[in-house]
Amino acid sequence: MTPRPPQPLRPLQPLRPPLAQAQRQRFEGRIAGVGTTSGTRIVVGHWARTPLGPFCDAMVERADGHRLLLAPSKEVIEVVEMTYVFDEVRLEPVRVTESRGATGASWRVTSRSLDLSVVLGERAGLGHLLQLLPLRVATSTRWASAVNPVVGLVVPGVRTRRVARPGRQEWYGATDVHRVVSAWGTLDRRDLGTLARVDPPCHFGFSSTPRAPSVTNVVTTIEQDPDGHRG
Repeated sequence: MTPRPPQPLRPLQPLRPPLAQAQRQRFEGRIAGVGTTSGTRIVVGHWARTPLGPFCDAMVERADGHRLLLAPSKEVIEVVEMTYVFDEVRLEPVRVTESRGATGASWRVTSRSLDLSVVLGERAGLGHLLQLLPLRVATSTRWASAVNPVVGLVVPGVRTRRVARPGRQEWYGATDVHRVVSAWGTLDRRDLGTLARVDPPCHFGFSSTPRAPSVTNVVTTIEQDPDGHRG
């Protein structure tokens, strides 16, 4: 048999780079949501463990609907504005000082614009239920997705999952809730009055804080597609 002539070598094809993996980040901390008799509603984030390090921020909605973000760095502003919308953003240090006295635990929230004192009460009914869940379940994205349709019925205005922007998803896993029993302070040196329900709900976007003033322990998971979109 006549041997077949050698076949020309095919040029090597460049290796296709692996698909970029969506990046997930976790923010662990507590969120205080209060209303005041002046009509101002305030949401304070007291974040202990985040990719940006520990930080605090405050979202404020005045009685006239003006939405204000107080944040300590441009990086924090960038992360928050990926999800929420504001009429004004102020770059200023925000600090939460915790203390415990005869009346219970309290927060003092201070910045150049805001001076707010919040006194915590007993664990709320929802907090007792959350304590029954294993931590890994309560903070998982699967759990947050599964309970999202129900949460809004139990706690009106609250959601645990959303697509914030194309290529960006967020999940909120609550692990505990305590009531807030009193609050007072000033915003731009104007008296805020005393504690009231968070009503009407805040209109920053995505999810409002519960109407009953409270402090919630939460783990927020953010997933960002490196390409900025989902296929």
